Amino acid sequence: ISKGEYPAEIMNRVGYDFAVPGNHEFDYGMERLAELMELSGAEYLACNLEYYGERENAVDGIKPYVIKEFGKTKVAFIGICTPESITSSTPSAFMDEKGEFVYDFLGGDDGVKLYGRVQQTVDECCEKGADYVIALAHLGTDESSAPFRSIDIAVNTTGIDVIIDGHSHSVIPCQIVKNKNGNDVRISSTGTRLNNIGQLVITQSGNITVGLISGYPSEDSDVNAYIQEIQGRFEADMERPVAKSDVELPITENGIRVVRSRETGIGNLCADAFRAAANADIALINGGGIRADLPAGEITYGDIISVMPYGNSLCCVKASGQEILDALEAASRDVQSQISDGENAVGENGGFLQVSGLKYTVDTAIASTAELDENGMFMSVGGKRRVKDVQVLAGGEYTPIDPNGIYTVASQNYLIKNGGDGLNMFMDNELVIDEGMLDSQVLITYINDRLNGRIDDSRGKTQGRITVVQE
Repeated sequence: ISKGEYPAEIMNRVGYDFAVPGNHEFDYGMERLAELMELSGAEYLACNLEYYGERENAVDGIKPYVIKEFGKTKVAFIGICTPESITSSTPSAFMDEKGEFVYDFLGGDDGVKLYGRVQQTVDECCEKGADYVIALAHLGTDESSAPFRSIDIAVNTTGIDVIIDGHSHSVIPCQIVKNKNGNDVRISSTGTRLNNIGQLVITQSGNITVGLISGYPSEDSDVNAYIQEIQGRFEADMERPVAKSDVELPITENGIRVVRSRETGIGNLCADAFRAAANADIALINGGGIRADLPAGEITYGDIISVMPYGNSLCCVKASGQEILDALEAASRDVQSQISDGENAVGENGGFLQVSGLKYTVDTAIASTAELDENGMFMSVGGKRRVKDVQVLAGGEYTPIDPNGIYTVASQNYLIKNGGDGLNMFMDNELVIDEGMLDSQVLITYINDRLNGRIDDSRGKTQGRITVVQE
């Protein structure tokens, strides 16, 4: 609603000193991020964000590090933001008007460029007298994020004492790993939604402790009052009923998030809504863009916004069957035979595609051969494909997709025009709809016009659109 302004204002009330851009800081483009940085009282840090364009760098206010003195002790804070930002935010935000990438997070297949830049920054801080080096990172722990995880940074560098991490929403009180020289590096992550607050203490004798505080008994009354004042600005709209549902549509299964690796009822609903709104043959919706459960009972505008909070627009494009096959292959590259390791979700990818007008099978016995460039953008499929039996719905029946055929594909501008999640195969195609309704309005319109304002309980079941096997 505020394009990031409300969170920045709240952060100012709380009193943050430093911030690291996460992938969603870039969602509204570099110019907007520059405005939010100007509004923010925190200094933004990122040692691995490079600009190669000809115009002025909109975010040249981002520093690689800051050294702060506590008495006679110097502590360096260095920022590291994930190279996944290019694909998990809006890729076009990092391009110039010619469609060329002008921002770089020093990614690549092996992480060597990233490790080198972090090491260079650490060494510079130590040369300037830093007694301790704290890495403020937005990297995460997900397997799909390798080789850019916090643990990858820890084991491939020297000189970092603590990594305070984010991105994967992991709850890590304190994990100790050995760096390149065999010395301890502490990694900590607070999770999400302020369920925990991280605490790092360096004692006078030089001992370092890292932990989490949870279940804190009180909250700041001034900040709470300010948040309530902001909420009051749009509360009436958020609480406005827009539909009803006979069944809850979750993004999880038995507490494990599955919308990024399996077919879901809520994914089917969102994809159906986009296909209907565009009158398209097929709809593709990235699972990472479906952010919350849809509750049973009365559905409010706020519920819809929670499901699709990014304000993306409906687009429809003409695409070949081969381009659709490539999109499914790239989006399914991380799927595993199981959805969890018994505790956490595995095989997730924010670009995993929920579909309408289409069904397909992912064979996890076949290792992915989808090839990406150093920015995580799709290039080709180098070997055997793990996505099989792709069929298109036409006239009430599914028939095999024709790689040479032309289909209309509905999705969000994030995917169609911006190549979100690295799925760039549609970016140069002919547009049938160029940024129509907002995603939230697409969903509301579909429920009211096509479902007569009520989601029935049949929507709580999957429909065999996506099958995961290990043959």
